[in-house]
Amino acid sequence: MKYFGRQLTNWLAKPKCLVLVMIRLYQLTISPDHSFLGKRFFPNGYCQYWPSCSAYGYQAVEKYGILRGLGRAVWRVTRCNPWSKGGIDEVK
Repeated sequence: MKYFGRQLTNWLAKPKCLVLVMIRLYQLTISPDHSFLGKRFFPNGYCQYWPSCSAYGYQAVEKYGILRGLGRAVWRVTRCNPWSKGGIDEVK
């Protein structure tokens, strides 16, 4: 029975890793805060929150899993708008 539990855990971990890799690829390629071009055009950063929305999403998925983590990340992105004050907003 332990083998089945380990197999189930590995199966559930793979989609989480896929989501984390997708977030990391976004950060390395087109993110205004993390990518090479983003740092060139926005040397002081672009996001008004710390950590940036993609870093927040990465941490949330890592801590809470895919569904809750992505839900928290989407909520964070919806709060990021020109009328928001921004500031420090860590994953709790």
